[in-house]
Amino acid sequence: MTGQTPAPGDQADDEDFLPRRELLDRIDAAIQAGDAALLNTLLDPMHGADIADIIERLTPAERRAFLALYSGEIDGEILSEIDESIRDEVIEQLPPEVVAEAVREMDSDDVVDLVEDMDEPERQEILAALDATDRAAVQQSLAYPENSAGRLMQSEVVTAPEHWTVGEAIAFLQSEDWLPEQFYHIVLVDPRRHPLGYVTLGRLLASSHATPLRDITEDSFRTISAMAEEADVAYVFNQYHLISAPVVDRDDRLVGIITIDDAMAVLDQEHEEDILRLAGVGDESHVSDGPLATARQRLPWLVVNLFTASLSAVVISQFEATIATLVALAALMPIVASTGGIAGTQSLAVAVRALATRELGRANARRVVRRELLAGMLNGICLALILGVAGWLIFGDVRLGMVLGAAMIVNQIVAALGGVLVPLTLNKLGLDPALASGTFVTTMTDVMGFFAFLGLATLVLL
Repeated sequence: MTGQTPAPGDQADDEDFLPRRELLDRIDAAIQAGDAALLNTLLDPMHGADIADIIERLTPAERRAFLALYSGEIDGEILSEIDESIRDEVIEQLPPEVVAEAVREMDSDDVVDLVEDMDEPERQEILAALDATDRAAVQQSLAYPENSAGRLMQSEVVTAPEHWTVGEAIAFLQSEDWLPEQFYHIVLVDPRRHPLGYVTLGRLLASSHATPLRDITEDSFRTISAMAEEADVAYVFNQYHLISAPVVDRDDRLVGIITIDDAMAVLDQEHEEDILRLAGVGDESHVSDGPLATARQRLPWLVVNLFTASLSAVVISQFEATIATLVALAALMPIVASTGGIAGTQSLAVAVRALATRELGRANARRVVRRELLAGMLNGICLALILGVAGWLIFGDVRLGMVLGAAMIVNQIVAALGGVLVPLTLNKLGLDPALASGTFVTTMTDVMGFFAFLGLATLVLL
């Protein structure tokens, strides 16, 4: 893959850089016609990530046909970019020699990501394609816990003794052929491989050859334990604007390095999982999943919601006489409940995001809860005025308008507080606040909305 920029109007959309519909149609036509030469011509200028996107968009049958035509061109860059949900399927359809060559082109962290979820026989087959040094590096990373910095790091680290000068470092870089394709720092180490600082390549090239490396180290230097959680790594990179960070073992010896692309991939994955969990569709849902897999992921939470919704039905059943006496209440009940549900979702989304980015914690929880309470009250008052007046004018009963407005204020307060207190409570209990918060908050707003509205109607209107 050359990674060239597609010509305007041909390979990519100027605004979103995605392949144009015309190009995808031509690729589909090449697949249908079994024209390997045309397919190679269409894909050759494209970046590996774009080719991976195309592979993910195909149906399983189209994917098999595509790989039969293009398998010889699948390299490490493409393979590492393919979504893990279909990567095993792709690997199974590739000739062993193609997989072996692709794996040899990958950095150690990409190989770890490729094999960590494989069964042992498939994993050993992939590792056998590596030379002894690379295989040992991958096995070392696999020895660390899942979702740890040790799994995320790459073993290829450019290091230099702390006493070297800029000239010695440049001479070293020019003489070595094992260097990673992309790296940002030279890590300074002592004789025991304890990292002491790092130097950016920009500072290195801008300094005179006689300058000691220790004189141009960066203030941003910090190390990460190989046992640290991936989420903590992503937070550190985002919080301190790091480009790369050395990874150390329990004895503070350098064992690898994490670069910003891997850290941001983790951050993106964390955000994606939170969104999916908030929607109750499972954190492993993908657009490439089949109908059966999609239904299986969503059904458990639909069943849970079925039971929680029954609580609302129980509340409503307690006011059958009230509803029978004043039928207009049945038409107005969904307004109170749905508005509260929307408000709860708004508050919940902000709270879950703040917990994920560590903007919300014990230190400022009280202030955030107070803010949500006041915001809920203000929104409730505004909505109460609108709906109260509308109810009065439409149904000709000022008392009904007052009941509707009062119920709206109560439910908006419940929604705002529930949206922040539920995820805070789950987080304090050590549970994922994105996993079940939506169900709890929706149940709270529905139950309290119906109870407040029908209860007030019973007291005031009957």
